[in-house]
Amino acid sequence: MNGKGKEYDYFGLLKFEGEYLNNQRSGKGKEYYKGELIFEGEYLNGKRNGKGKEYNYSGEKYIFEGEYLNGKRNGIGRKYDLEGKLFFECEYSDGHRNGIRKKFDPSGLIIDEVLYMNGKRIEKDDN
Repeated sequence: MNGKGKEYDYFGLLKFEGEYLNNQRSGKGKEYYKGELIFEGEYLNGKRNGKGKEYNYSGEKYIFEGEYLNGKRNGIGRKYDLEGKLFFECEYSDGHRNGIRKKFDPSGLIIDEVLYMNGKRIEKDDN
């Protein structure tokens, strides 16, 4: 299939709608879980690639926005609370947190910074 199309799950609920190239998701698209929007963004060769947003299961608010590569978070990502306020920001590589994770209070001030490597929190050595 080439062009726009839709996929449905076993129960007939919308699973994906968007663009296809050579029968794979390629271009802009939206993913659904039990008929509710959970992701909106760019695809290449069937996987999330480029900019995208993840939504809470009701599909009402996005809770994460960032870059994806080969289906995994990659680059700067921002997580939001359900009221739409920035909660934290971190760099991702191959789906794992890598670098400084900054946590924000509701007014937008940085309240905590933690270093991550390969998805693992690195404790500071105060000695």
